[in-house]
Amino acid sequence: MKRVVITGLGAITPIGKNVADYWKNLLNGISGANKITRFDPSKFKTQFACEIKDYEPLDYFNRKEIRKLDRFSQYGLISADEAIKDAKLDFSKLDTNRIGVIFSSGIGGFDTFERELINYAHNNLNPRFNPFFITKIIANGLSGLISIKHGLRGINYCPVTACASSTQSIIQAFNYIRLGKADVIIAGGSEAPVTEASIGGFNAMKAMSTNNENFSSASRPFDTDRDGFVVGEGSGALIVESLESALKRDANIYGEIVGGGESSDAHHITGTHPEGLGAYLAMKSGIKEADITPENINYINAHATSTGLGDLSEVKAIETLFHSSLDSVQVSASKSMTGHLLGGTGAIEAISTCLSIYTDLIPPTINTSKVDEAIPKALNLSLGKSTSTPVHYALSNSFGFGGHCAALILKKYTD
Repeated sequence: MKRVVITGLGAITPIGKNVADYWKNLLNGISGANKITRFDPSKFKTQFACEIKDYEPLDYFNRKEIRKLDRFSQYGLISADEAIKDAKLDFSKLDTNRIGVIFSSGIGGFDTFERELINYAHNNLNPRFNPFFITKIIANGLSGLISIKHGLRGINYCPVTACASSTQSIIQAFNYIRLGKADVIIAGGSEAPVTEASIGGFNAMKAMSTNNENFSSASRPFDTDRDGFVVGEGSGALIVESLESALKRDANIYGEIVGGGESSDAHHITGTHPEGLGAYLAMKSGIKEADITPENINYINAHATSTGLGDLSEVKAIETLFHSSLDSVQVSASKSMTGHLLGGTGAIEAISTCLSIYTDLIPPTINTSKVDEAIPKALNLSLGKSTSTPVHYALSNSFGFGGHCAALILKKYTD
């Protein structure tokens, strides 16, 4: 099996339109939540979200390109370009037949689909659709676009497992490279779900916070008063590469991927298993694959969406697996700042987890003031401020509707 490393990072998020700003604001505990600006939210139970601030498509694309791209594809292309630049990849000097793209979205072109159907409903006597309607909405379109833009002819597809999607993209990139089926893979995910239908749909499920008066602190994982997640948007991209290829290019190495656990709750279409069974199995599998024990893990980037059942089921899984080292592992919840990017969330959290290993800094969990009494007091939830501490092994969790569970294990790179 080949060793697999991360050599490039790219992100566009509600708290930073590049990796440097995203990381700085994570460490400083900045909330990305604000009133929705994309449409008039006054008729909805939830009127706020974590939007990307001051986003102007013309800063990145020309008008002809914009017409062909849904927002989720725009975000994905932006993050992929940053990661490619960060990794200093020169495709003219590499075998592009061995460079792939595995890039996810949980939903795809939600905004395009909604706008086109609204337009049709208003003009159904003379129906007209954007000629790029289909290619803008399909979730796999983004991985294709990245491949086409850079002439990459290797593995190319789009895992779709709701909020676990982009973590599974990274795990699959890891698998293909360690098996020798690719040298480099651009992996990640993107989502643009701040739309009327999305907000209305999640409201109907009673999954989102409705704390409109205190929106900046509404995402409060592990808190007694949490009342649902805050939706976010954006994208993250990672250059996943064989160590052999990275060393040959003299590339900067942020960290090493050593395990990827995948499982299913097999319990409920939206609700996580009350005992965290799927989460437990995914974490256990990833740790076993990394050939370590739970005691080796220094940091867990929790999925922790700020929902009543979800937070507790993940904590129960952590408590079961890490029972002998519960007081020594540190946990934090970055969704308290970014909101929940659905299919893109695993990618931006993999980036922050990777940077924690690279810098020995752990971002805080913000907004949590009254920890749920069901959570063990021994568990360090990184409340309020970032922490400087050695991080040799870290775990990043992602769980999606349908019971999909994924756990990514990263290691500090050493020769």
